[in-house]
Amino acid sequence: MRIFAIHASQVAEIASDEAAQDLPGLQLPEHGYLWLSVTRAELEHLQLPMQAALQNLCKLQLLDLHLSDLLNTQLPSRFDFTSQYDLLVFRGLVVNASEATVTGNQPLNHLPKRGGPPILRRIDTSPVGFVVFDRVLLTVHPNAHPLRDTYARRLLAASGTQAHPTTTPGAPDGRSTGARGVPANPADLMLRIVNQMVDAYLALRRELSQQLDHWQAELLNPKTRFNNWNALLSARLSLHHLDEICEDQRAAIQDWIEALKSWPEHDELLNRHQRDLLHVRSRDVLEHIERVLHHVQRLEQNAETTVQMHFNAQSHRTNEIMRTLTVLTAIFLPLNLIAGIFGMNFEFIPLLHMSNGFWWAMIAMGITAAGLVLFFWRKRYLERSSR
Repeated sequence: MRIFAIHASQVAEIASDEAAQDLPGLQLPEHGYLWLSVTRAELEHLQLPMQAALQNLCKLQLLDLHLSDLLNTQLPSRFDFTSQYDLLVFRGLVVNASEATVTGNQPLNHLPKRGGPPILRRIDTSPVGFVVFDRVLLTVHPNAHPLRDTYARRLLAASGTQAHPTTTPGAPDGRSTGARGVPANPADLMLRIVNQMVDAYLALRRELSQQLDHWQAELLNPKTRFNNWNALLSARLSLHHLDEICEDQRAAIQDWIEALKSWPEHDELLNRHQRDLLHVRSRDVLEHIERVLHHVQRLEQNAETTVQMHFNAQSHRTNEIMRTLTVLTAIFLPLNLIAGIFGMNFEFIPLLHMSNGFWWAMIAMGITAAGLVLFFWRKRYLERSSR
């Protein structure tokens, strides 16, 4: 568990051990708000102390249904609200979460140990829960999830408490809008974390495209025998699953935006500038999700189109082979007829007892064969298709 007190440009972290022991006695800061960040396992063990802390801080508790949603590892992205708080469950696209299967989280795909693009194995979709109160943000993360600690370091660095962390390869740039400055309110903090989750997948677009482009080149290369069909099917199923996840994410953020429009105009905790900033950030997150969705749909469509083109090319090659065999059969069919006629057991057959009868028959067969070859050539039955 990690707890942060945030006000203006100041961020202070409360020691996790002390916070866990004295959670019901936790108090709101004089100014600003609190960020309570727990893992799913911690929330499961600290349900009663957490409810007591929320009762002390916000004068209300989480509904039992919402609490079960936060503990559910299979829940898709969704948004719900009450008159006192908003609940967003966002099934994030997280990179390098291979320990998810060890901790009980639901991975995106179940590819075999061998085969398939390695990039698809590094994508996990564990849900992250956000409960937005007026002055408290409660986030529930998977048991093994680097996002919370990564954003906490950036938040402390933005306030000047810690040195700015170095950006790891493949991770979103720390100078991005979603990581600049200190969030002004719990809703702003939630949107920044969600934006960080979406950007983590956007950083993988180039590598994911390169992996699938390699398969497309193999499928369309006539000299290559493609045998990795099981891995290709697994990749297509993973992309289809990603498509469904992005659709749920977009629907959840759209519901959040609609709920944001219904917030009261005059709020002592939220001025007009902060409200406009929330609208802008919400639309920015929605635009990022739509970019992810568009990219996934394009990759899925390209994979399907490539498979169809592969089978069409194989069918065309088979048709060319059958056409060549048919032409050869048509050329030799008259020759077989002539040979059959002269092979009859009649006593009197023209040219049978002539000294040059054999050569006359061979000339006739040659002329017939040459005439048929010339005929089929003019009809373009013997031409090969260009590759």
